[in-house]
Amino acid sequence: MKHRFDKNVSDLSSPDFEADPEGSPEADDNAICIHNSVIAIISRIAASKVPGVYDLAGSFVDEIAGMVGKRKAERGVHVTIEDDHVSVDIHVIVEYGIYIPKVAWQVQKDVREAIEKMTGKSIKAVNVLIQGVSLSSKGE
Repeated sequence: MKHRFDKNVSDLSSPDFEADPEGSPEADDNAICIHNSVIAIISRIAASKVPGVYDLAGSFVDEIAGMVGKRKAERGVHVTIEDDHVSVDIHVIVEYGIYIPKVAWQVQKDVREAIEKMTGKSIKAVNVLIQGVSLSSKGE
C-alpha cells in the first residue's frame, strides 16, 4: 500500500526510481519514502566537507526553530521537492581568502552528487547562498 506522508517526503516508488540491481525487492504496492530532513542532512554533510566552507549558516527562522527543537543538522539547508525533483538552498559561511565562486561551484557539485548517489532523486537545483566570511579556518 502506497502512503504519501506529507509534502516533506520524497516517494521512491515512482516509476522513474531504479531499484538496486543487486537483489532489491521488486516494486510492489509498498512505498519507500525519504523525508526532506534526510536530504538536508546529506546536503549539509557534503557541503561541510568542501575545502573553504567554514560552516553553514542558519537563517532567522532556523534559529527560532532551534529553540523549539529543530535539529542542528538541518540548519542552513532548505529542501523543496516539486514534481519529484529536488531543489536545495544552502546558506554557507566561507573562510576568508578563498575564491568564493570556486567553493560555491564545488558545493553545488558535491551536494548534487551526494543526493543523487544516496537517494536516486533527480536534482533540479542546488542554490548556494554565501551568508558570511569567517576570519578563522575550520581547524582553529
